[in-house]
Parts: sequence; structure tokens; C-alpha cells
Amino acid sequence: VQLQASGGGLVQAGGSLRLSCAASGRSFSSSAMAWFRQGPGKEREIVAAIEWTGGGTYYADPVKDRFTISRDNANNTVYLHMNSLKPEDTAVYHCAAGRYGWIVVRDSQYAYWGQGTQVTVSS
Repeated sequence: VQLQASGGGLVQAGGSLRLSCAASGRSFSSSAMAWFRQGPGKEREIVAAIEWTGGGTYYADPVKDRFTISRDNANNTVYLHMNSLKPEDTAVYHCAAGRYGWIVVRDSQYAYWGQGTQVTVSS
């Protein structure tokens, strides 16, 4: 089972990026999916999550109205569209697959993790 995150990079403040997380080895269409991030010297925090149908989403306060999480169950892929990026968004972003189909926010409730993709936002 593997979650492969991609799409990170270096972007100027105010710019946009789209992260992708492709799952292989099993289907995650019945699992909630989430993006977490860990910035330099910071604890890992949840960024956004989406329930298994794609109908329900959750966003952490710092990213509300700027980030959008979506999923394509047919292709076993989850996306994170990031707009109006700020230097404080700089972090390694990880995707994760939940143990359940509904949204949870604690990282301990996610069973599978990708290796992470670096996002760096310059001022």
C-alpha cells in the first residue's frame, strides 16, 4: 500500500500550487483522506480532510477560503488546491488515508501515510 504525494515546489507569496496524492496497492474510496503538514520546528497539523463520498470536507482555520481538498475515487487520487499562499504555509505536506469513511482530525486516526512533498513559499 502506497500513497505518493507530488506537486510541491517553490512559489512566491500569493501564488498557487496543486498537490496530488495517488494511492496504489488498494482502493481508498471508502476511506476519509486528509492532508497534514509539518513546518520547520513545528508539530504536524491537519490542513484539510474529505470524507469518502467527497461530500463533506474540513479545513483548518489558517487555510480556510484559500485551500480546497477534492478527490477522484475512480483514480484513487486526492488533491489539495492551494491559493493565496503565504510564507507560513511553508512545510512538508503529507497525505493520509483514514481508518474510517468519516472525517477525523487526529493524525493517530489515519492508518496510511505518504512520504510528503515540500512546499516553500517565499515572501
